[in-house]
Amino acid sequence: MKSDEEWRELLTPEQYYVLRDKGTEQPFSGDLYKNKKQGIYYCAGCGNPLFHSNTKFDSGTGWPSFFETIDDSRIEKIKDTSHGMIRTEVACARCSGHLGHVFQDGPEPTGLRYCINSVALDFVEE
Repeated sequence: MKSDEEWRELLTPEQYYVLRDKGTEQPFSGDLYKNKKQGIYYCAGCGNPLFHSNTKFDSGTGWPSFFETIDDSRIEKIKDTSHGMIRTEVACARCSGHLGHVFQDGPEPTGLRYCINSVALDFVEE
């Protein structure tokens, strides 16, 4: 766990806004939205491996979308009732950084769509 001051030093202002303030980047603006390279997506706050590129798909929403995590123990799912909606927030299980939300309108085999902010992720190509 880091102090607020340590997070501000470690993260860019946009990363801080998303990961620590539970903000959302503008759709279609993230560097990883159209990334088609093979590799692993990590939490930008702490380096926790979260998603493999072979679970990424184009949902048309403007954010990187995945149908499965590397391991469900690496994320937390939290009930989110903000903005007059009921959603499920996805946070990093290691640093509690806000990643995005998960919805039940994804492709098979899981039927899930993890809609994740690009700035909340780091990508390492295989």
